[in-house]
Amino acid sequence: MKKIKRDHKVRQFHQAKWDEPIIFELSRPGQRGVVPPLSECEIVEQVGSGLDRLPSKLVRKEEPKLPEIEQLKVLRHYLRLSQETLGADFNVEIGQGTCTMKYSPKINEVLAKMPKITELHPLQDESTVQGILEVMYKLDLYMREISGMDRFTMQPSGGSQAIMTMASLVRAYHESKGEGEQRDEIITTMFSHPSDAAAAAIKGYKIITIYPDKEGYPDFEAFKAAVSERTAAFIVANPEDTGVYNKRVQEFTKLVHEAGGLCCYDQANANGLLGVTRAKEADFDMCFFNLHKTFSTPHGCGGPATGAVGVLKYLEEFMPGPLVDFDGEKYFLNYDIKNSIGKVRSFYGVPQVMLKAYSWIMSLGAEGLYEVAKIAVLNNNYLYKKILEIKGMSAPYIEGKQRIEQVRYSMEELRQETGIEVEDFQNRIFDFGLHFWTSHHPYIVPSPFTLEPTETTSKEDMDEYIEAFKHIVNEAYTNPKIVKTAPHNSVVHKIDCTDLDIPEKWCVTWRSYLKKAEN
Repeated sequence: MKKIKRDHKVRQFHQAKWDEPIIFELSRPGQRGVVPPLSECEIVEQVGSGLDRLPSKLVRKEEPKLPEIEQLKVLRHYLRLSQETLGADFNVEIGQGTCTMKYSPKINEVLAKMPKITELHPLQDESTVQGILEVMYKLDLYMREISGMDRFTMQPSGGSQAIMTMASLVRAYHESKGEGEQRDEIITTMFSHPSDAAAAAIKGYKIITIYPDKEGYPDFEAFKAAVSERTAAFIVANPEDTGVYNKRVQEFTKLVHEAGGLCCYDQANANGLLGVTRAKEADFDMCFFNLHKTFSTPHGCGGPATGAVGVLKYLEEFMPGPLVDFDGEKYFLNYDIKNSIGKVRSFYGVPQVMLKAYSWIMSLGAEGLYEVAKIAVLNNNYLYKKILEIKGMSAPYIEGKQRIEQVRYSMEELRQETGIEVEDFQNRIFDFGLHFWTSHHPYIVPSPFTLEPTETTSKEDMDEYIEAFKHIVNEAYTNPKIVKTAPHNSVVHKIDCTDLDIPEKWCVTWRSYLKKAEN
């Protein structure tokens, strides 16, 4: 049979689509997947029913309302859902880059699934968990080297909680100096991640947001005017979510320090900076990394994750406990922290996530980490150049200069000329087995979308993505209806966003949905 040669890189794609109910709708009273055996009489005589020793407040008054379903139906249900899912292992994933979406070595997943890891319990005696404590301790050492900080905690369960932890450290530090009430303002920038403002606000701080100047850098004069004796801290991402790197960042940190404030570095995504620049040399007092982003430990469905927070020596006394220490013979959890802010979660981080990050660092070494940054920046700027060659696409700020690890683009020109919105474009690209991310609010860049290829995407993959992009843009100008009515080959449906800001209509559980549906 003669092989058909494809003239372009736009891949034919049609996703499996099942009219699949949610699992609660599949539930049938009395069905069981597993029926555990009853306790033997001798055991019951010795220890009771198993509930007898639990405090009465911990014993349910009624059985949990879980779906009742047989094994085969469970298997079918989740296999069907898996066929309706796009992901980094299934398609060319450029849309969210290191937001857990770059390719992660599967050997690290194998390590994390070992029974020695999955069967750990956080209340085990330290003598029985020396191996994972050693991994945690050495991961801390590596993070110090990468950032220049003097001590890390892996306790926070993600980036937003890491930011809240940094804000808690800021408060504890100023309170120790008798300036807790005076210093009630935290400064951030418009293109730093929104959690930099939100998590700090949870701690009760007033947030001052610095907007970009005409080049896209944080406005230095506005920043200078904002810094005062009320400044508790400056929390900033650099590069910001536009991919623009503020080369004057040390001037910003100097102003804050002169006013008595602290400087906190949001390095949730440090993919383009490994081995290039460190938080310490920019005069930051603390920073955090998302292990589930840069350090290739993807979180599943929003968790588990780790926001690793590092501080300079003089802030170590305020860190959340416990910390992992080594006395020359054994590794142990150190709760003896002078002015600790206390725990920010129940136990010390997620061991599977830390093991994967440790393995990733060990496999690459210092030179490999630097190579990650170089390739990530190279890939991003290749994609940047190619996207800007497409009609209707632009990227506000620093025209003609390179971005770091990502770019916030705009398709406002396309929207004005064709009526195609970014959401329409997003729905259509699903039809080619691809994904792209619009952007989080606020939409300062009009009709925004953000792309980040990371170091794991090949040139061939990027070229396929670019060709699909061109194909859709051509449709937008010649046949906009096909874009407006997308998706056609994907299971994704159109989302009505009108109710998203009405909490009364939210249904976070099946039971809450049933209650609201009845009304």
